[in-house]
Amino acid sequence: MNQPLVSSIIIFFNGKDFLVEAIESVLTQTYENWELLLVDDASTDGSTEIAKQFVAQYPEKIRYLEHEGHQNRGMSATRNLGICNAKGKYVAFLDADDIWLPNKLQQQVSILESCPEVGMVYGRTLIWYSWAENLQDAQKDYFEDLGVKPNNVIYSPQLFPLLMTNKVQSPTTCNFMISKDLLQQLGGFEESFRGMYEDQVFYTKVYLATSIYVADNYWAKYRQHPKSCCAVAQTIDYHTGRLPLLTWIQKYLQSQKNTNTIVWKALRQQLLYARYPAAFTLLNNLRSIKWSVQRKFKSLYQ
Repeated sequence: MNQPLVSSIIIFFNGKDFLVEAIESVLTQTYENWELLLVDDASTDGSTEIAKQFVAQYPEKIRYLEHEGHQNRGMSATRNLGICNAKGKYVAFLDADDIWLPNKLQQQVSILESCPEVGMVYGRTLIWYSWAENLQDAQKDYFEDLGVKPNNVIYSPQLFPLLMTNKVQSPTTCNFMISKDLLQQLGGFEESFRGMYEDQVFYTKVYLATSIYVADNYWAKYRQHPKSCCAVAQTIDYHTGRLPLLTWIQKYLQSQKNTNTIVWKALRQQLLYARYPAAFTLLNNLRSIKWSVQRKFKSLYQ
């Protein structure tokens, strides 16, 4: 098999607690033709020094990048800095608190090389609590439903409605691999989204632009802890908190002159939820009561 270069990108901001483990999960990959870009978003906790130590140890494989003047510019701009400096045919992201399984790059490259019509591949991600090594958290690990039949090419825009309902696993940034050409075509990540929803904005662009291979393979661990994006998201009202994301998607569809009825129906429903959350909560409660009553009456006459 051809061994194209893969650009692995780890962005970090004050990530010293977990950064070493993330880097080591790249170093132990069974696939050998990779480069690693460590992209610093103005860390002040010692993680900058950790990154530079790895660069000194592996100068031919690892590079250190930062914004001019050691500025803090957010997750999207930091990912884009990595993309601009990536030399690989394919790009794979890993956040500083997550890890890859050893066969991640090898298996994903094999899929992309065998499916030239596909722009991205992703598989299963472990929602990872047990890293803390206590009995209570050891019971919490789980996998989310992929929402589609795995080990198949999913054609655009079939994944978009699933992203809107947020009831199944999206790629997760620690899991997917994507063509560098596609990244450049899409303009990378949207820098106005510094943290929250930066990934969903990006997936929107990908889902509308290309076919995607969804695999049944387990390739990454998404660490759960109080400072993770997932934990922060849980502190925000789900529907109203998504309004900036949904408004951006609406403008993007208009700018792309997208007229797909499936796409617009999925978006408009979520916009209504976000703009009128109380009304839709009441409606859903009434529906639940109706279904409960119907089930009770049905059981009485069976």
